[in-house]
Amino acid sequence: MDLNRAELFVRVVEAGSFTAAARQLALPKSSVSRGVAALEQDLGARLLQRTTRRLSLTDAGRVYFETASQAINGLREAESTLSRLQEEPRGTLRVTASPDVGVMLLAPVVAQFLGRYPAVRVDTMLTPRNVDFIQEGIDLALRAGRLADNTLVARPVGLLRAGLFAAPAYLKRRGRPGSVAGLHDHRCLTFRASGGVARWELIGPAGTERVEVTGAINADGFEFLYEMVARGLGIGLLPLYLCPKLRGRSGLVRILPDYATTGAPLHVVYPSARFLPKRVTLLRDLLLEALPPLLAGNSSPG
Repeated sequence: MDLNRAELFVRVVEAGSFTAAARQLALPKSSVSRGVAALEQDLGARLLQRTTRRLSLTDAGRVYFETASQAINGLREAESTLSRLQEEPRGTLRVTASPDVGVMLLAPVVAQFLGRYPAVRVDTMLTPRNVDFIQEGIDLALRAGRLADNTLVARPVGLLRAGLFAAPAYLKRRGRPGSVAGLHDHRCLTFRASGGVARWELIGPAGTERVEVTGAINADGFEFLYEMVARGLGIGLLPLYLCPKLRGRSGLVRILPDYATTGAPLHVVYPSARFLPKRVTLLRDLLLEALPPLLAGNSSPG
């Protein structure tokens, strides 16, 4: 059944005439009349008695109006509620990122977002795995590297580049490497290395240089790796988005400051660009605005 015809009928009854209903709907009177006639044909019952002076409901029309008007008014209320939600963001947002990206990049943006829209609740899932958007009800994600799921919308925000850092205590014991190749002779703290051996590729004044390094610590989280570097246990290749924290730590030193990795692309990811709740589009847009300058500023060596 065509619900538009049902709404035409309800409007005619509420307005008291075809003319008044047509005026309210900004439609020709003939279109309203044809719509109601088609509804009567669909139902196989006369709903209205029409005379030149007055319009009245039949018994069937009265029964149909009582039920149809409740349904139509319910749809109007639902539309009004949705409109209010779109005007004033509220409800729950579910966002995911890796633990390190979540702490250093997502957290400050979420704090800014909630300052603007206090009626929104943000649930975060900080995990290194790629979560299933549909099964786990995720609205937005920050993901690094190449995306395997081409059904998702991915908006790039910058590159996650990394540089070399060490603590003064380590440099006092072992000295400062003078070249990328010289890292081979130092204790280097690695990230997700196979068998404790990592192959670092760095870009600098001489182009791309590669070196194989080993060390006593291999970690799967940059926050842990950062703490080990700060405690003087070796040289670490750390994301440059950690730079504000690194610079705030007394004496931590950037090694070979003209060198950095090429970097993995970071994306803001979401399931669909259509019919997103306003709370989702607002956080998405804030991430797209806030992250590129931060990553661009931290991506240049030195």
